[in-house]
Amino acid sequence: MSILFNSVLAQIGLKPEEVILLRHQDKRAARGRTPYELWRDAPPAFESYQSIQSFENRPKFSRAPYWASFVATSDGATMFVGLYAAKYKGVLTEDTPKPQNDGVDLAGSCDVYDLELDDRLADLRGKFFIEWGDGTRAWVQRADNQNKPIREVRPEFKEPDFPGFLNFNEPLSKVEGLPRTWIENLKYAKGVYLLTCPKTKEQYVGSASGEEGFWHRWMEYATTGHGGDVALKSREASDYQVSILEVAGSASNSDDILKMESRWKEKLQSREMGLNRN
Repeated sequence: MSILFNSVLAQIGLKPEEVILLRHQDKRAARGRTPYELWRDAPPAFESYQSIQSFENRPKFSRAPYWASFVATSDGATMFVGLYAAKYKGVLTEDTPKPQNDGVDLAGSCDVYDLELDDRLADLRGKFFIEWGDGTRAWVQRADNQNKPIREVRPEFKEPDFPGFLNFNEPLSKVEGLPRTWIENLKYAKGVYLLTCPKTKEQYVGSASGEEGFWHRWMEYATTGHGGDVALKSREASDYQVSILEVAGSASNSDDILKMESRWKEKLQSREMGLNRN
């Protein structure tokens, strides 16, 4: 028998009709920070992000004085990040930088809410997961209409373990926001990697031999779209899928890594059928 979220609300003296459920998730098309990354790395930025909402959502937010906020994690789970007392403040009065990317919310273009983090359920922040439903479910729902099953309660907030170099496979757009332990592993490792274009299915073989290893090299691609590579400069930018083909030993120098890179270009024929030009 599943334990349901509304039973947790009852334990702290809240009725379901007093609460709306919010699930913030990543829908970005370009480089930026997901709601999960904002909450993890800069909680005030997350609260700023959450406090600004479109006019069309005003009827939904006016239904209840409390918001139970959740974020979608990198693996798609729905994690509780806080219970907020919410009050409508008014229309945004001045241009405000968006915390999640380089955009700006223009004055008069959206609503602003005063949010106060409620201490009740504070011990469950980052540890408590519910089953939200399939991908078509609305991101704002009424607790009295949607009594969500509790999926998991963890003893502490913990990010996924690093999958290992040869199992690593992520879009470049997610490199900046990877778990800290993953970034540290990628900074200390050098070797040969593969970029795959999701649009054309073409491959590019490259190598990382400089300071901060794979992570720094991939951040160059994420920032510029091409990382200085000739073939990638001449084509439309893409959110390449990045994986690791071979990790260099600790005694390997730059020349050794370049030889490794050349072998992989030959194996995958990325000069003839891919994006390599040398």
